[in-house]
Amino acid sequence: HVQLVESGGGSVQAGGSLRLSCAASDTVVVMGWFRQSPGKEREDVARIYPSSGRTRYADSMKGRFTISHDNVKNTMFLQMNNLTPEDTPVYYCAASRLSGDSVAIGDFGYRGQGTQVTVS
Repeated sequence: HVQLVESGGGSVQAGGSLRLSCAASDTVVVMGWFRQSPGKEREDVARIYPSSGRTRYADSMKGRFTISHDNVKNTMFLQMNNLTPEDTPVYYCAASRLSGDSVAIGDFGYRGQGTQVTVS
């Protein structure tokens, strides 16, 4: 079982930035972020393969969000810039020991508790 611990959420004004962190308790093949607002569908944000550094972003997230991974700390980061109120959902970290870009991040085998981002 892989435990994921998120941090870094909070409140920020429109145009501001936040960085989310997700520490994993064990090695995984892929990690990623998805977000979800109450009553709305999950939305993939970005994923990263720690061993290669390969990344993949949802089209709507390209340019403002940057995903990265610290292999020493086994921690994933999401740098979010130029935030708007539409970026306000709860953000979840997820991880999988299986590869496959065809799998939605929300369907990965492990997920964190979620961290709220509020943009006003």
